[in-house]
Amino acid sequence: MSHQIRIAVLDMYDGEPNQGMRCIIDIINRFNQIVTFQIFDIRGKSEFPDIKKFDIYISTGGPGNPLEGDGNWDLKWYDFINQIWEWNKEQKVKKHVLFICHSFQMACHHFGLAEITKRKSTSFGVMTIHKTEAGMNDSILEGLNSPFYAIDSRDYQVVQPKLSIFSKKGAMIIALEKIRTHKEYERAIMGVRFSDEFVGLQFHPEADALSFIANLKNQERREKIIEMKGKQKFRDMLEDLLDEDKIYKTNETIIPNFLRVAINDLIKTKKVLSN
Repeated sequence: MSHQIRIAVLDMYDGEPNQGMRCIIDIINRFNQIVTFQIFDIRGKSEFPDIKKFDIYISTGGPGNPLEGDGNWDLKWYDFINQIWEWNKEQKVKKHVLFICHSFQMACHHFGLAEITKRKSTSFGVMTIHKTEAGMNDSILEGLNSPFYAIDSRDYQVVQPKLSIFSKKGAMIIALEKIRTHKEYERAIMGVRFSDEFVGLQFHPEADALSFIANLKNQERREKIIEMKGKQKFRDMLEDLLDEDKIYKTNETIIPNFLRVAINDLIKTKKVLSN
């Protein structure tokens, strides 16, 4: 193929070297015959790609409150997302965007789709995620059961969807967190299809067993999870990590689905336009 497809990874990790980025690069490299990629340090250096030079964007997870920035990188990020949205309205060759965790929360806030609130306690570990009816037919979740398993790591949550705004924008909720036994706790939104080209997930679809185990090397974090979940649930979680139908399957499915759909759309559109 004469034109290589270019991916921009928007690094929202606040300049910290981390396992999440390793996992994302590992997945992109599975497509290295057809794509090239570049990483932009959004929060550390306020670096942004030239919108004309990239076809696919992955905006990563990251620490902290999604409603707070330094008034520089965050405003530029919102503006950049607007530029891509406007591009897709006007241009035939569309740009595809995946928002992960922190970026997903920011995107939901930006598009006015829901409330972002602090959780009563941190959600961390292997979680079950349920597809909604829309999620059953969404290409990004194709090949996964409902519920499926994913690594969750967040202090904040997306709740109280504004359904009239969803309807107006043509956005759809594609995944929800596990059914909560406590009535007063609303189920958080775990995935949104913003448009044909924009999709976001609250959890970490890039995570693999290695990245999670690396997290557990931190004794304080390990003890916090055991305290939160108890020893038996902690052991169950470690077993879930090694189960091929759980985290491994999510890692093998979601981002590869997103990239395949985006790549096929780009190839098809460019082919039609060149005829």
